[in-house]
Amino acid sequence: MTCIDRRDLGLLLLRLGTGGVLAAHGSQKLFGWFGGGGIEGTGQFMDSIGYAPGKVSATAAGVAELGGGLLLALGLATPAAGAAAAGAMAGASAVHAPNGFFNQEGGFEYAASLGLTAAGLAVAGPGRLSLDHLLGHAVDRGWMVPTALGVTAAVAAVAVGARGRRLRRAREGQQGALFE
Repeated sequence: MTCIDRRDLGLLLLRLGTGGVLAAHGSQKLFGWFGGGGIEGTGQFMDSIGYAPGKVSATAAGVAELGGGLLLALGLATPAAGAAAAGAMAGASAVHAPNGFFNQEGGFEYAASLGLTAAGLAVAGPGRLSLDHLLGHAVDRGWMVPTALGVTAAVAAVAVGARGRRLRRAREGQQGALFE
């Protein structure tokens, strides 16, 4: 019999809190729950901030947040779950970065904190109070951590980079219209 220690309890609390918040945000995007816009409203918002196509971007962000959040809370497939959530938060951080760091000014502090916590859980693992532990870590192998984080970083970089290019082109088009 294994003894549950405070590290396991701490990881459980981090997983439940972070996973719950992420899952709630994802359900706003996907289903319109908790005052969210659903796919339609979130898709329009995504288009307006440069993530196109909007509905595809809304779906991807919603699935990463809801799926990653639920899996983190359960402690299942922790490397993939943490990486997916961290990737979604990288995209959210890019939106908020022009507003500075602090959330009260619309900055990226909140999204970055969620993303770093999710990435930290992917690296640290779920602890013994988890489905990963119960299932013998079948979907929580050491090699999965760098793979999941690397793939997610690449996908996030492509998405954020494409958004940046769209925004630059839109600004250049607006500036050109001013001189006509």
